[in-house]
Amino acid sequence: VQLQASGGGLVQAGGSLRLSCAASGSIFSINAMGWYRQAPRKQRELVAAVTSGGSTNYADSVKGRFTISRDNAKNTVYLQMNSLKPEDTAVYYCAAEDLLTLGYDYWGQGTLVTVSS
Repeated sequence: VQLQASGGGLVQAGGSLRLSCAASGSIFSINAMGWYRQAPRKQRELVAAVTSGGSTNYADSVKGRFTISRDNAKNTVYLQMNSLKPEDTAVYYCAAEDLLTLGYDYWGQGTLVTVSS
């Protein structure tokens, strides 16, 4: 499975960005897909995830501001980020959960999101 993420950039606080992640390869082995982020000097954390059936979960810090969605026909997952805050600044990673191991075994390259105050 290969994951190609895009959509990061620089935005002012209060602004919006949308990240996209397209999956290719052995996509039949994917269950859930998610977005993680890692800020400087912090551990990587799960931001949001969506199952193949459309169930979602979010980190408390982004609830009400971020929306994850999935287009199974396009094998793409999106992260709509609204009301961005400087503390959302991080490298965002797309990840896919393997159907058999139930672990996030597949990772895309990171995309940097910078929110200026």
